Amino acid sequence: MKRELILELFEKFEQACYICKDVECWSARELQTIFNYAEWRNFLKVIEKAKTACESSGAEVSYHFVDINKMIELAKGAQREIEDVALTRYACYLVAQNGDPSKSEVAFAQTYFAVQTRKQEIIEQRLLDVARIFAREKLSKSEKKLSGIIYERGVDDKGFAVIRSKGDQALFGGFSTNDMKHKLKVAGNRPLADFLPTLTIKAKDFAAELTSHNVVEKDLKGNEKIGKEHVDNNLAVRKMLIERGVTPEQLPPSEDIKKLQRKLENDEKKMLKAAKNQPAGKAGKNKK
Repeated sequence: MKRELILELFEKFEQACYICKDVECWSARELQTIFNYAEWRNFLKVIEKAKTACESSGAEVSYHFVDINKMIELAKGAQREIEDVALTRYACYLVAQNGDPSKSEVAFAQTYFAVQTRKQEIIEQRLLDVARIFAREKLSKSEKKLSGIIYERGVDDKGFAVIRSKGDQALFGGFSTNDMKHKLKVAGNRPLADFLPTLTIKAKDFAAELTSHNVVEKDLKGNEKIGKEHVDNNLAVRKMLIERGVTPEQLPPSEDIKKLQRKLENDEKKMLKAAKNQPAGKAGKNKK
């Protein structure tokens, strides 16, 4: 395929995209023209195949394929309403995959939407990774805050470690911190939280914040009373999770948070380097 045609098709796909309720969409009618299908009825057959593929993948068809109507201009200023389908990026990808690959436009679309979908997946995964790192940092701050509060009320570092371990045992249905480390294959010298999924990290954080709040509000002092408060709060958080169908000790481990941080830092360095090496003309192309 000639470079000129590739650039032309790329521009067409980019310009055909519009935002509806924060979701990128394409008009099936516009894609019909871009895909070089002369008749709507023939393109509808491709869309129906794409819907079947969507359903088979477990995705929600009604989300990715939305039936709509649009007005088209006729001669002498007249208008007529015609049926259309709003397609998400994933729907466009499925339509392209089920189109006629002998058409150069369809062949290009298959690559275009596959790449765009992969980019979106990478962005979404990065956001999830950042959220997990933020949650882990927040838990560290909450536990440091709790440690400071209870230190002033007669609990030393050793006592805090015992209280935190009992809290884990309550949250994880009787599994101690060491039990969970063994279960998740975490090295003994590493914090358990560094390998927990975001949901569990936030659960521990919420329990720690509750304990900090109630220790002050109830004016609790000593290992026994503060320890019971922390256990009760973790039991309450566990109860809520169980009621919502989540069993904390059964969730699989997540990637080592330290490795995740290094990976994100390296990605940021690569992006900064790429931006620095980008020609000035290209970098300023979209500025107005």
